[in-house]
Amino acid sequence: MPSLPRRAPLTALLLAALGAAFAGELLVGLAAGLGLAGPTDEAVLVTLGANVWPLGGAYWRLVASMFLHIGVFHLLVNAWALYQLGALFEAWLGSARLGVVYLLAGVAGSGASVAFTLAGSDRVSAGASGAIFGLLGALVTFLARRHERLRPAARALLVQLLFWAGLNVILGFTLPGIDNGGHLGGFATGLLLGLFLRERAALRPPEL
Repeated sequence: MPSLPRRAPLTALLLAALGAAFAGELLVGLAAGLGLAGPTDEAVLVTLGANVWPLGGAYWRLVASMFLHIGVFHLLVNAWALYQLGALFEAWLGSARLGVVYLLAGVAGSGASVAFTLAGSDRVSAGASGAIFGLLGALVTFLARRHERLRPAARALLVQLLFWAGLNVILGFTLPGIDNGGHLGGFATGLLLGLFLRERAALRPPEL
């Protein structure tokens, strides 16, 4: 099987960007005398671009926050999800479509996080979850529109995607510390964008 950079170059680049941003969090934390606690320190996160309420015109945070993560576990969970969904999305629909959905869903998720999760609080939010949920939503719509002509493997994948989407929404409403506003904002944007996605003949997967 070809390496990830060859079969899904943008996914590989995004994963590298997440890793580089996390290294930046560590370095800023070390420079501030925090040891390895930089990625969990709110001051470090805010300095590097985490979302806060109110934004006060700092709309660049809506993009910057997509590459920051609050601790190594947060990073690993999102990196694994991006590896799985991003590589699948890019193989089927190409790098350009992946980039558009990832960026638009990520910004929408960040906006929803600020408007609903952070509103009136002094909390911060960061992470690639909104963008990743956007990829999930776009794949759900993309497959659902073709449900009648999907082969069994693709139908099973659609069921799995719906299951994971539903499970994560439930967890978001029941567990503390989860940015459900960001997740739902990204997912809804992905669902909408999936209505307009068209696979190119050269990229059409055999399962479809």
